[in-house]
Amino acid sequence: MSTSGYTYLCRFEALEEGVPRRFEAHGVAVSLVLTGGEVFAIHDVCSHAAVSLSEGEVEGCAIECWLHGSRFDLRSGKPLDPPATRPVPVYPVRVEDGSVYVDVSTPNDR
Repeated sequence: MSTSGYTYLCRFEALEEGVPRRFEAHGVAVSLVLTGGEVFAIHDVCSHAAVSLSEGEVEGCAIECWLHGSRFDLRSGKPLDPPATRPVPVYPVRVEDGSVYVDVSTPNDR
């Protein structure tokens, strides 16, 4: 599998199920989340309050902003609860040979 356009962030075993971890790729703050055996990458800044999502809690495929309780879908970045109304970008992830790569050049803001 080619990793062209993707940036190495960490080894897969460095991720813990349900625990978000903050990384930076080309100046973009990214929260990596391992949940249900899948790795998701979401922009690490809440669209409502500009605080780090990696400090929040994960339940299933949602990450909760610790400040006001807005939850975001890790697959789409869409807000699931107020007060957030704008989505957060999510990024494509590849796991290859035990390494996790993210492409921050192609955010998905569905």
